Parts: sequence; structure tokens; C-alpha cells
Amino acid sequence: MKVTLSLETTTSSDVSIMVDALRASTTITLALNNFKKIIPCFSPQEAFKLKEEVGGIIAGERGGQMIEGFDIGNSPQKVEMYESPSDVLILTTSNGTRILENMNSTVLIGSMVNAKAVGIKSTELARSHIDVVMAGVNGKFVLEDFLASGEILYWICQNLDDCEISEYAKSAILASRDYESVKEGFLTSRTGKRLTELGHEKDVEYCLLKNISENVAVYENNEITLIKD
Repeated sequence: MKVTLSLETTTSSDVSIMVDALRASTTITLALNNFKKIIPCFSPQEAFKLKEEVGGIIAGERGGQMIEGFDIGNSPQKVEMYESPSDVLILTTSNGTRILENMNSTVLIGSMVNAKAVGIKSTELARSHIDVVMAGVNGKFVLEDFLASGEILYWICQNLDDCEISEYAKSAILASRDYESVKEGFLTSRTGKRLTELGHEKDVEYCLLKNISENVAVYENNEITLIKD
């Protein structure tokens, strides 16, 4: 099995795993404890329009801050616990939801909180090529996505007899093995520092929790749902 690591754009037409560790991937994964369906959208205007059409809760951020007029921001803890009669979440974020738009493969959502579950599930679905795709920030590499991808890649290769892994992907695995260094990396990364400055340090710490969820989300037909066994 070919296993690779990419930034923003997938190189696989087989299985891709989108990773936006701070915070979209974590929010999506844990929101599925509370919502049956997540509709990602690519602008606040589209989110407001969708709410008028289908109802639901609108959540998201720009620049790390909750969007004016939204029901909730992009906090995984708050979205997971949000009480609503609706089972639909409409989500827009600066990076993670944006890159889903152009992925033409089976797309799973990965984070630290579900790294083992999503890594193993990807090996069950893939025929020839798994690509872990870092969302980055505005097209640029970010440390937290690299480290979370390393944790996912570790579990992918643990579950394969034949793991033909790129050196870039292998370097992410090596970087992810020291959990204390991973925590420091998240907290001191550009995104981690910015979220802390905005008062979201608890979100950063929550996104660091390793393998606390068995949820594996799949993006298809412009919706995100729990994958069916």
C-alpha cells in the first residue's frame, strides 16, 4: 500500500484523510457525538443561506474567532456539548472545510482525538494509496497538522503488512512519537499561540487528547457523516 503525506491538495484518487488539527478536524469528529450530519460550507454567506434552506445550527470561525451571527464558534468542546433540537450542523472554517471542496477520493477526517480509528479504517477502505492531507493555514505548512498526521500515519502503518511510505510521511511519524514534544509543538505553534491569545487554550489542549474517540467521519455528497461499518 502506498502511503503519503501532502499539504492542501491530495495526490490520491483512492483514500485521503484531511487533517486540520487546530481545530476543524477535531470539531467535526466530536460534533458527530451530538449531530447526525455536518454540512461543510465555504463562506459565512453560504452558511446563513443553508440555515434558511435546511435549518440546523451554524458554527465556524475566521481567523480563529467566532463569526458574527453564528450560533457557535469552532470549539470542539462547545460543539460536542451544544444542546439543540436540530441534528444538522453547518460548519465553515478558515482552512479545513475549504480544502474538502476539491478532493476527489474517499475522504475521511483525521485528528489526534481519532488518529488510531481513522488510520485503521483507511487501511480497510483503500485499494492502493492512502494520502494524509494537511490543511495548513492559507497554503502554508503548520506544525500541528504535521504532528497529528504523524500519529495517524503511525496507526496506518501498524495496520499494514506492506507499507510503502514516503520519507516525508515517515518523518511525521518519527516527529509524533514523543508525546511531550507533540504537546509542546501544538501549544507553541503559530496557530496554538494565536488561539491561546484569543482565549482558546482549552480548545488547543482538547485537540491534543490522543485517541479518545472511535468516530470516523466521511465526506461525500457535500455532507459529513459517521462512516458505516
